[in-house]
Amino acid sequence: MNILALASPLTLPITDPVLIVAIAGAIFLLAPLLMQRFRVPGLIGVILSGTIVGPNGLNLLARDQTIVLLGTVGLLYLMFMAGTEIDLHGFKRYRNRSLIFGSLTFLIPQGAGTIIFLMMGFSWPAAILIASMFASHTLVSYPIAMRFGIAKNQAVTTAVGGTIITDTAALLVLAVVAASTRGALDATFWIQLVVFLSIYMVVIWFGLPRLGRWFFRRQKTGGISEYLFVFTALFAGAYLAEVAGVEAIVGAFLVGLALNRLIPDQSLLSNRIHFVGESIFIPFFLLSVGMLVDVRVLAADIRAWQVMLSMTVTVVLAKWLAAKISERIFGYSTEEGWTIFGLSVPQAAATLAATLIGVEIGLFDDAVLNGAVMMILVTCLLGPWVVEKYGREVALQEEQRPYDAAEAPQRILVPMAKPATAEDLMNLALLIREPNSPEPVYPLTVVPADEDRSGEFVATAEKMLGHAVAHASGAGVPVVPLTRVDHNFANGIARGIAENRASTVIIGWDGSRTSRRGIFGSVLDQLLEQTKQQVLVTKVGHPLNTTERIVLLIPQGADHTPGFRETVRTIKQMANRLGATIHGYTVGAPARIYQAHLDAVKPEAPTTLERASGWADVVQLLASDLQHEDLVVVMSARRGSIAWHPALERLPARLASLLPESFIMMYPSEVMPSGGQMPGKGALPGTLSPDRILLNVPAKGYREVLHDLLETHFDSDPARLAEVGEAVVRSVNAFVPELQPGVIVPHARLSDLDRTLVFLGTSREGIDFPGASEPAQIIFIVLTPEGQPGEHLNRLAEIARLIGNPEEARRLREAETPEDLRADAEQDRLSISSRPEGPGARR
Repeated sequence: MNILALASPLTLPITDPVLIVAIAGAIFLLAPLLMQRFRVPGLIGVILSGTIVGPNGLNLLARDQTIVLLGTVGLLYLMFMAGTEIDLHGFKRYRNRSLIFGSLTFLIPQGAGTIIFLMMGFSWPAAILIASMFASHTLVSYPIAMRFGIAKNQAVTTAVGGTIITDTAALLVLAVVAASTRGALDATFWIQLVVFLSIYMVVIWFGLPRLGRWFFRRQKTGGISEYLFVFTALFAGAYLAEVAGVEAIVGAFLVGLALNRLIPDQSLLSNRIHFVGESIFIPFFLLSVGMLVDVRVLAADIRAWQVMLSMTVTVVLAKWLAAKISERIFGYSTEEGWTIFGLSVPQAAATLAATLIGVEIGLFDDAVLNGAVMMILVTCLLGPWVVEKYGREVALQEEQRPYDAAEAPQRILVPMAKPATAEDLMNLALLIREPNSPEPVYPLTVVPADEDRSGEFVATAEKMLGHAVAHASGAGVPVVPLTRVDHNFANGIARGIAENRASTVIIGWDGSRTSRRGIFGSVLDQLLEQTKQQVLVTKVGHPLNTTERIVLLIPQGADHTPGFRETVRTIKQMANRLGATIHGYTVGAPARIYQAHLDAVKPEAPTTLERASGWADVVQLLASDLQHEDLVVVMSARRGSIAWHPALERLPARLASLLPESFIMMYPSEVMPSGGQMPGKGALPGTLSPDRILLNVPAKGYREVLHDLLETHFDSDPARLAEVGEAVVRSVNAFVPELQPGVIVPHARLSDLDRTLVFLGTSREGIDFPGASEPAQIIFIVLTPEGQPGEHLNRLAEIARLIGNPEEARRLREAETPEDLRADAEQDRLSISSRPEGPGARR
C-alpha cells in the first residue's frame, strides 16, 4: 500500500508534513545562495520563494495553520532577538534619540497617510487605520545589521529603540479604532488598557529579570535549561501582552529588553538563541510573508494598484524623511542615515495585524488587503537591500576608527587545573574576547613530568580540555587546546604564553594560599614574576551573566602602567556585555582624572568614580556596600611597578573573606607591543607529504575515508594498516575530534611509530562523522610517537592555526591537486619576502 501511495499523483497543495518541512528547508538553504549571485540579501530570496510556492503562485504549499504558527513564532522570535541585541547602555544614553526618532517615524507617516487616504474617499476610521499600518515598521533588515556587526552602532540603536515607540503607538491606534467600530470605546476600555498595561510593564521590566537571575544562579543542568527558560519567557510574555491589550510583538520585544543583561554577546546561550532563530523560525516568518502576495489581483483590479502605490510611495517618502531629519538632528553620517531608513521602512508585523483586523471589522475590502500585502513585499525587498548596501559602509567606517587598545592581536590563554572551574574561566574568556576576533582561545593544562604516569596525566588533561573546547565551540568561538609537560607548573604556563604569543591570561584561584608568604600561592606568584602580559586572577562564585554592578578599585599611578588602556577596555567590554554599571574607587588619587581616562575608552558603560583616601577605607567601604550580584575588579600591579602598594598583596585574602562571591585581580600588561603584527598566512604542516593528500573525496562512510587516507602510507603492510585504522577509529568514537564545524582532526599516539605522520583529505560533498555538528569537508589525521606528547599537541596546534585562517580553509576546500596547495604556499612566501622591511618587520 505504501508503494501504491508513493506512486499515486501528487496533490497540490502538499499536505505531507515531512515533505513540507523538506521543501521549506531547501528554500532556506538555496534561496539565499541564489540571491548571493545577484548581490541581493538572502532573506529577499526567502520572501520571493514564498510568493512562488505559495497559494497564489505554484500552490505547492498552503498558508495553513502550520505555516501561520511557525511564521508567528518567527516574528516574535525576531522581535525578541532585537530586544536582546540592543546596546542597553547606548539605549539609555541615547534614549532621547530613540524617543525623537520613534515619534518622527510614527507621526510623519500617520499624519501624511491619514490626509492622503481621506482624499481618496476613505472614512476617518479607515484612513487612520491604513496610516497606522505603515506608521509602524518591522525589523526585517535587522539580521543584516547583526551580520555586519553594527547592532550596537548609535544609529542602529536609535532605529531599534524607536521600534518600541512607533510599534506601540501604531498598535494602540489599532486597538482604539477596532474598539470604536465595535462601540466599545468608553471609559472602561481606557481604564482596562492603562491598568493592565501598567501591571504588565511592572511584571516584565522588574519581575522577569529577578526571576531570571534567581534561575540562572540555581540551575545546574547546563545550557539547555537556560535556553528553555528564555524560550518560555518569550512566549509567555508575548501572550500576556495580548492580555494587557497590546500586540504580542511588543511583548516579545520587551521580554528581549528585560533579559538583555542576562544574555551576554558571544555566550553559549546567545549563540543558541541566534542559531535556532536564524536557521528555523525567522525563515518561516519570511516564507509566510511571501505567501500572502497575490500578483494576479494587480492585473484584475486597478483600485488595488492605486492603494498599493499610494501606500508604498507614502511609506517610503515618510520613513526616508524621518530618517533624514534624525540624521541631521543627531549628526549621523549619510550611510548611517540610510541604514536607519533601511531598518525602518520594511512593513510586516503590525501592518499585517492592522490589515487583517481591518478586514475582519469591515473597514477594508480586498483591494486594500492585496495592496497592503504588495506594499509589504516592496518594503521588505527595499529595506534589506538598503541595509546591505549602506550597513556595509557603516561597518567599514567603524573599523577605520582609531583603536583604543594595543594593536597586537588579542590572544587569550586560559590555564586550567580543576574541571569544576574550567567552564567559568572559559565564560570569562568569551566575555572579554574582542568582537569578531579571528584569534582562537587557548585553554592550557600543565601536567607533571613523571615518566611513569605522564600518559595518565596527559589523558586526564585532554578530557578537561575537550570539555572546554566543546563549551567554547558551542558559542561559535575557535579554540586551540594546549598541554605542556613540566616539573614546574608556573614554568609550563609561562612557556605556553611565550610559544603562543598570548596577550591575556585568565587563571583561577580558589581563595586559599599554599604558603603564608606571597599573594596567592607559589604557582600564581611565580607566574606573575615570570610574565609581563595582562593577567586576570579570578575567583568566580556566581554566574557572571547575573552581575548587575562591577565594583572597580584603582590604585594611584595605575594610569602610568603601559597596559592601562588595554585593561580599562577589558573591564568596559565586560560591563558592556553584562549590561552592568561600573562603580569605582580611586585610592589616593583624584577621581576626575581616572573618570576622564575611563570615559575616553570604548565600549560604552555607565561609570562613576569616587575617591578613597587609603586602602583601609576601601576595605570598610566594600564591607558595607557590596551586594550579592556585585563583581569586584581590582586593577592591581606587580611588585616594583609605579602603581604597586603593599596593600595590594594582602587584598585578595581580604576579598576572599568578604561578601563578594566573585572577584578578579587584574594585572595590566607591562610591555608595550612593538608593531603588533598578525601572523602571516598559514602554511601546510611540514610533516605533510603530497603523497598523503587525497582531494575531492566523494561522500562515503567515515571509516572508509580514514582507511583510504591511511592506505596512502601503510599500503604495503595490510596488518599494520588495519591496526592503525582501528586506533584512529577508536579515537573518533571516544571523542569527537571536531576542530570547528566542517573540520575533523582524528589523532592518535602510537607506540611503535618513529616519526610524526600527517594526512589530509578534503570532500566538497562532506563526510558524516559520529557526533559532528556538520559533515566534514576537511579531514586531517595526526599520528605521533607515543613518547612525544609535546610533539603531538604542537602538530594539533599547527593545524588549528592553519584552519583558523578563513582564507587558508577556503584554499584547502577548493584545491584540485596537491600542487595547488604548494603553489599557494609558495605565493604566500614570495609575497611576505617582497614586503619592505621596517622596524617591526620579521627577519
